[in-house]
Amino acid sequence: MSAIDTLLEQARTRLHRVDPGQAAAVQRAGGLLVDIRYAALRARDGTIPGALIVERNELEWRLDPTGDHRAPEATGHDLHIVVICNEGYASSLAAVSLHQLGLHRATDLTGGFQAWRAAGLPVSPGTAPATS
Repeated sequence: MSAIDTLLEQARTRLHRVDPGQAAAVQRAGGLLVDIRYAALRARDGTIPGALIVERNELEWRLDPTGDHRAPEATGHDLHIVVICNEGYASSLAAVSLHQLGLHRATDLTGGFQAWRAAGLPVSPGTAPATS
């Protein structure tokens, strides 16, 4: 097993990962879906309506409820957060990073955005980058 596979396996032991239907229920109950995919993937595949877009390199700064650069949605440490990447790998590591900030209800979406879309849940179309 590679080092990253070991790290991922260890990270996932700390999470109560959710499937697409459970993620939708978290959102309906007032929880926060956070899309960490980069812009090209969002443009290609679309986005989840109502999800907060925060690219991975800004995640901790935007979701730390005690930080000066927090998003308005980062209301407290008890917020239920579901981190979403493209296929459900990077999101596991990101969710554990949020745990380290005290966001103990952070988790991720098994299968990522691709699983959400495959489940037939709502997707807003992406916007193709402008060409010159």
